[in-house]
Amino acid sequence: MLDLSGFDRIRLAHLPTPVEPMARLAADLGGPNLLVKRDDCTGLATGGNKARKLEFLMAAAVREGADTVLTQGAVQSNHVRQTAAAACRLGLKCRVLLEERLSNPPSQYETSGNVWLNTLFGAEVAYRPGGSDMAAELDAEAEAVRSAGGVPYVIPGGGSNPLGGLGYVAMVEELAIQLRDQKLAVDHIVHATGSAGTQAGILAGLSALGMDIPVHGIGVRFDSETQESRVHALTDKITDLIGAPAVPRASVRAADGYIGDGYGHPTPGMVDAVRTTARLEGLLLDPVYSGKGMAGLIDLVHKGVFSRKETVLFLHTGGAVGLFGYQWAFDDPPAGA
Repeated sequence: MLDLSGFDRIRLAHLPTPVEPMARLAADLGGPNLLVKRDDCTGLATGGNKARKLEFLMAAAVREGADTVLTQGAVQSNHVRQTAAAACRLGLKCRVLLEERLSNPPSQYETSGNVWLNTLFGAEVAYRPGGSDMAAELDAEAEAVRSAGGVPYVIPGGGSNPLGGLGYVAMVEELAIQLRDQKLAVDHIVHATGSAGTQAGILAGLSALGMDIPVHGIGVRFDSETQESRVHALTDKITDLIGAPAVPRASVRAADGYIGDGYGHPTPGMVDAVRTTARLEGLLLDPVYSGKGMAGLIDLVHKGVFSRKETVLFLHTGGAVGLFGYQWAFDDPPAGA
């Protein structure tokens, strides 16, 4: 059992999230056995993986006496939406910076989905051009809050730092209990990997519990070498924080063949994965993370990476509200990889 009692935590998520079979999708693919961990069901602002991270991050903000939380992400950021909602729950102000990573997107991308929910939650929203140094921009915003007499707390993009990673350390223990109680065994875990905190937390949690399950990250932004290095560096910090054995670099996997033209850019594989999962399982994925993650899982099945007798668990990181900002991608699927 893990002991995270030394870390402040504010309960924001509906936990435990379910583990469910995806029997129709598995049959369509001809195996392996497929399960899904429904972290789209965490509850906070339509759910998603960031709620787990925010339980630790927002607790730190409260402990430090912050009156304003600041964070950043892409225009249709799931993390920003959940951070804005968590701030409302705790009576804090929220300032967010949205990086414009797509060139000339349709108006629905800029006004619906997560963008509209940020407004509904009362967050103060500002935009920055794609390629901006978002960490530096956040620091400047924090200084502006201080200059106005406020107390800021800065949360990095995706909530991905060692403290936020504890959310997925705790998830591993939750999953281990569910597998034990349901008499299930998992041979592989697959999920979308972006800001690195989810994958790093999972790897650190598996190490802490002595569980040897390969984790296949499906990259949504960086090439494999870059993403694996980022994940490994953060995993080292988390294992140090919790006193767990270090994770070997060779254990960090992040496939980069499903990104397409870049972060947030639709791909035919993502569109097909979202449609397939919706029509076979009644399960909604998102166009930026879980859709590309599922496209990766489906492709790995086709490539024979998993045997038909194995069980693969897909971590659904949430974000389906982002579909409303991407309807154009499904009406006219884009060309390219």
